[in-house]
Amino acid sequence: MPKGSPELTAARKDEIMNACEKLYQVKTFKEITLQDISRETSFTRTSIYNYYETKEEIFLGLFEREYVVWTQEIGSLGEETAEITREELALALAGSLQKRKLLLKLLSVNLYDLEENSRMERLVSFKMAYGNVKGALRRLLRKCYPEIEEEEISRFIKIFLPYMHGIYPYAHATDKQIEAMERAGVTYEKTTIQDLTYRGLVKMLP
Repeated sequence: MPKGSPELTAARKDEIMNACEKLYQVKTFKEITLQDISRETSFTRTSIYNYYETKEEIFLGLFEREYVVWTQEIGSLGEETAEITREELALALAGSLQKRKLLLKLLSVNLYDLEENSRMERLVSFKMAYGNVKGALRRLLRKCYPEIEEEEISRFIKIFLPYMHGIYPYAHATDKQIEAMERAGVTYEKTTIQDLTYRGLVKMLP
């Protein structure tokens, strides 16, 4: 890691992740290379290695950043929420995920590959962000349902977090996927992140 203030290091990491995010809007994970990313930054590919050793580490950093922002948003929901119905809470959480399209798209990537090709320190930092999401969801449920049992909270988290992995692919099928389904005689039902999340949450929430 090159010498510099923590603020400068963070800014350079953000620049690299922002470049990766921009590319991810028009290319697939497999198509993006470190050379592509370097062209979108003020860095050479060699300079990027001072901050991230692999493309997977950059994507994991993006993932972590999305978790951090979503954790903050969940916390805001908890501050605004007193007595609330299941439907209202489902709507609020669905709205928070509607704004986190990148997070949901990243969840549709093979997480095993990202984690296997990242250094342990990067992986630990990512897992801490993931743990903070779980903690924020726990606090939100306790705020909304003061009498809730820990078993019910754990049940919800164990169902909802895996459910999130399938939201983006269902809500954003590609033209190729839609055509393939039509040729296969499979009905394609158009949906949105908001609707798919809300429908699932209404059934999963206590």
